[in-house]
Amino acid sequence: MKLLATADIHGSQYRLNIILKNIEKYSPNLVVICGDITQFGPGEVAKNFLNQIPVDTLAIIGNIDTPEVDQAITDSKADNLDLKRVIKNDIPFVGIGGTIPYSLSKIVIRDKDSEKPIEESIDEKTILVAHNPPYKTQDKVFFGHHSGSKELRDLVEKCKPRLVLCGHIHEDPGITKLDESIVVNCSMGKRTEGALIEINNDISVKMLD
Repeated sequence: MKLLATADIHGSQYRLNIILKNIEKYSPNLVVICGDITQFGPGEVAKNFLNQIPVDTLAIIGNIDTPEVDQAITDSKADNLDLKRVIKNDIPFVGIGGTIPYSLSKIVIRDKDSEKPIEESIDEKTILVAHNPPYKTQDKVFFGHHSGSKELRDLVEKCKPRLVLCGHIHEDPGITKLDESIVVNCSMGKRTEGALIEINNDISVKMLD
């Protein structure tokens, strides 16, 4: 399976056009958007953007997307992955939208008609989609300060998903290995256009710029 992963569109049609250009160029099977689709809404912008994407899409909200945006994702052609487990091409995806809460252990993930604690919903086959990066993985802001989520890092180290897709930190897009997990910050914010990821027996990641 070929994924185009990106984050931090921030309501920009110009950035969406970049995504559409890369879809045409690389023909991904799936687009994954890791939050901050808008700049504090409105929901109609998110719905309009997502409905322009011509391939299967998973999306979550970011820290500045409003609750209206969350509903707009649900109302769009895309699948709202927030607090859900969704299977695509036999690969499970789990999403954590918005700002990472203090205690991830209390989060419940919906999987069709069942609900499970997040730690029981993630394994080594899972692709975890979050807006924030895990702490000390592609999360450096000005002066080298790390701004990722310590709770998310603990979760990744414990559950070992094969791939973590995130954004939020515009200054530090790229790829980091965290134990057995590959972490990709696919933010469009500064230097890149997202990431192209091919998943077979192995995972290959190409940052797009």
